[in-house]
Amino acid sequence: MKRRIRRSEQEYSIDCCALCKLNENCPDKYGEKITLKSHELTVHYFCLLMSSGVYQRGEENEGIYGFLVDDIKQEVSRSYRLKCAVCKKNGASVGCYIKSCRKMVHFPCGKQHQFIFQFTDPFPSYCKDHSPTQSLPVSSCVSEPLSCSVCLDPIEAVLSYSVLKCPACHGSWFHRDCVQNQAHSAAMFFFRCTLCNNKDMFQQEMLRMGIHIPERDAAWELEENAYGELLQVYQHCDAIKCLSHSGRTNSSRTGWFQILRCMLCGSRGTHRKCASLNTFETDWACEDCAAAVDATASLPRHTDSPQPAGQRRSRSSKRSLILTPRQSPIVCKRPSLSGSSAKEILQELASQISQHHPSMPVVVSGNKVLEAAMELVKRSDFKPSHALAVRFTSSKHIPSSGNTRHFLSLLVQQLQNTIFEGPDGAKNLTLDAQALREDVYFDVGCLLSLSLIHGGPPLGFFSRALYQHLFNFPRDTPLTVEDMGNTGFTDKVKKIQESRSLEELREAMQSASEYLEVAGCMRPVDSLSDKDTLVEDIVSFHLITRLQLPFQRFCEGLKTLGVFDQVQMFPGAFVSLFCSSPDKLTAETMSALFTVKFSEQEETTGKESAVVTFWRHYLVECEVGRCATSLEDVLIYATSADVVPAIGFSPNPTLSFLNPLDPAGAFPKSQPSSNHLVLPVVPSYQVFKKNMEYAVCQLTVMQAI
Repeated sequence: MKRRIRRSEQEYSIDCCALCKLNENCPDKYGEKITLKSHELTVHYFCLLMSSGVYQRGEENEGIYGFLVDDIKQEVSRSYRLKCAVCKKNGASVGCYIKSCRKMVHFPCGKQHQFIFQFTDPFPSYCKDHSPTQSLPVSSCVSEPLSCSVCLDPIEAVLSYSVLKCPACHGSWFHRDCVQNQAHSAAMFFFRCTLCNNKDMFQQEMLRMGIHIPERDAAWELEENAYGELLQVYQHCDAIKCLSHSGRTNSSRTGWFQILRCMLCGSRGTHRKCASLNTFETDWACEDCAAAVDATASLPRHTDSPQPAGQRRSRSSKRSLILTPRQSPIVCKRPSLSGSSAKEILQELASQISQHHPSMPVVVSGNKVLEAAMELVKRSDFKPSHALAVRFTSSKHIPSSGNTRHFLSLLVQQLQNTIFEGPDGAKNLTLDAQALREDVYFDVGCLLSLSLIHGGPPLGFFSRALYQHLFNFPRDTPLTVEDMGNTGFTDKVKKIQESRSLEELREAMQSASEYLEVAGCMRPVDSLSDKDTLVEDIVSFHLITRLQLPFQRFCEGLKTLGVFDQVQMFPGAFVSLFCSSPDKLTAETMSALFTVKFSEQEETTGKESAVVTFWRHYLVECEVGRCATSLEDVLIYATSADVVPAIGFSPNPTLSFLNPLDPAGAFPKSQPSSNHLVLPVVPSYQVFKKNMEYAVCQLTVMQAI
């Protein structure tokens, strides 16, 4: 009969705690309920922690938090022979810490019978007769509490098992269950007295009185999306008079009724229309922040009353009221860059490129330069500050030292046909849904920055409108219809602009009605003067509003290696690098690029000086077309670059001389990795020209193979 009972108890313990035999899952009362299915064992963590005959002999990840399975099973067997002093059933595993006391209980029974369990090493338990107590200082003049400091319900002003007090202020009293719930919620980092805010003394006393304080973050920190409301941006128009028919909280994605938040605090907002801002303006400061930044500045306020459409201020006057990082006084963190040229600034940025790390390998198959570059920036290990190691699989005739420059030169040419549209040398961003989906705008911006810093050519293909929108240079310059380029819609806008009567204006608007509806510019016109405002809004929509997201991602890409920030700080220094074709090489500029290094022997200096004269004469003939080679061919031969890189050459190109035994058969030699050209000392210009043409043309032919 006894054997059957034990078998029944064993089967019952598989689903319940093996120590207390309860099936409840209540972490704040009994601790975490843990089941090891492979061992058919379930225990409450507090039951295990307070059991008198089991110790943590393993590592934290062994068994149950360091309690080995075999030790737990032995404790279950030991406790089965012991009877609980409360429920009179077997399985009591918790004994009073006082050795002379023989009371044994289940952990849940002990809680009901006012046992105090101290959750500090060595995790002792005390029965009701031996449990620690609290007392008030003899000299204290503490007024009796009226309510529990946690639940605010009335409380009996007598210290007992159920009523505890703060040891620091003696004025904060609470129910045991209330303070235990507070401890379980706040945990170790936030659990403190609700009245005096004491933490150290309060926690020590609560642990002494049997309050369990979890060693984790507070419960509200662990809730999923606990701070989701903090991620919600401010979405309310605070203008004195809101012009939106849909209400102050309505915000369109673009246009007049998009809500702009204060660029400084983010806790105030306005519709563009309500603050008399234009559709392309994205920066706005609220009244309080504007006054704090510059008390004398005239900034756009949401208190400004909007003006009628026909009486709006000019674009230049309106833009002057907007506080932006580009318009506010800028203090350069690197004083050496203030007033520097674009080349000097790029050279400073290039100091980020580390030669101590492995180079980023780039393998180009055929002429697929753009594909190789896109694959590079999408790699998980891509580091823009690492040097590039470019290899062309289809050509063995390009010197390895010139692969990177050749790669970057081809890359800039191919990038012009990705997310840009318009004539050569004056391209704007185009709107491409697939490019947005694949984040091509960011990648192209990143590659352009990468090219500038790693020695690529000047860009030279940005339109003035694109550069102006990116970097606000030149300032306060209105956009025009010509800035739209030769798009299919440009002619219709020009007809609107060139209308000479109200009827002609309405006809032009009707012919372009589909686009005007999309742009949000279709509206009644009452006079011919309305066309200027209409054209302004159309141009702004076409070049700016509809491209907000592409512009944003493109700018993020240009921030690679700090390029965007420096151009934004010194837009005047970079405008020619972005918007103008590289200056055509001339014999004079080519000659000035190379530093001549004469030999130390005086007897050869005269001959070398004559060769320098031959060199300069040869460059002049290349410029005027009297040679089989061009100046670009010569530069490629010496440096592997057909134009001067935006960052300049590093090291600077140099000339040295070779004194051959047979001058007639002496040819020049180039060292592109160091931008060095070695010229042979020959007796006549005819020999010099013949040998130079042969060497340069041979390289050109080999590259074309």
